[in-house]
Amino acid sequence: MTSLPNSITEFLTQPYELTQEQILFYQKFRYIKLKEVLNLETLLFFNEAITDQVNIMNQEDKALEERTTYGKAFLQLFNLWIENDIVKSLVFSKRIAKIASDLMEVDGVRLYHDQALFKEGGGGITPWHADQYYWPLETDKTVTAWIPLQATPLEMGPLEFSAGSHTIVEGRELEIGDESEELIQKKLRVTDFKHVIEPFDVGEISFHSGWVFHRAGANVTNQMRKVMTVIYMDKDMKLKNPENKNQIHDWNTWCPGASIGEIINSPINPVLYEY
Repeated sequence: MTSLPNSITEFLTQPYELTQEQILFYQKFRYIKLKEVLNLETLLFFNEAITDQVNIMNQEDKALEERTTYGKAFLQLFNLWIENDIVKSLVFSKRIAKIASDLMEVDGVRLYHDQALFKEGGGGITPWHADQYYWPLETDKTVTAWIPLQATPLEMGPLEFSAGSHTIVEGRELEIGDESEELIQKKLRVTDFKHVIEPFDVGEISFHSGWVFHRAGANVTNQMRKVMTVIYMDKDMKLKNPENKNQIHDWNTWCPGASIGEIINSPINPVLYEY
């Protein structure tokens, strides 16, 4: 296996200093896009490493046209860090974890899980949804780092946000799919929340909270849109009583052995950064 170059190891420990304005922006809208979080060397290196691991783990054998809307949205692989030490070095990066901690204004963060989201050329939309519908977590102190592994123009289907929509309760009960796309879109259309649709530059990363509504367009290019994500939670996050079958699944899968009402401190939920 390729070893991690010293220059990248050092880069991933260097802090990315946020301004107070950026933190306030995130607190208000519950999303933010930050430029130059990763440099070109780091991005190219992990593009190759994560692509190789996705190719090893991917078991999708249906043609795009035979899949559901959710299946057409992306190839989705979880917890690559357990399978690959190189990928682990990105997932465990203190540089990115500190950003997550600073944005949420908490004393540290632990890992919920990682996932690769590779939207194939010709892949469909990612419907409107809120991630935390799936998570048996007691508070909203959660944030996902969405890390494109290449520049991502609008044609490739970058992540879109409804800024400030974490305040809406209606729609939180919907699984991602055709129904969530239709009903949440209808709800957002009659609100004043700004729908943010922008390309991502090389090295630009977005962060969004668990309850903010977001989606992605189709990939109308013939290239794979490669994205790695890391989901962080407050290091003191407690497990709540699951409210749906998906939260029961997540408890068993991503928080194994955790007890309701106690801090989620399983072997696969390590603290990635703390002050």
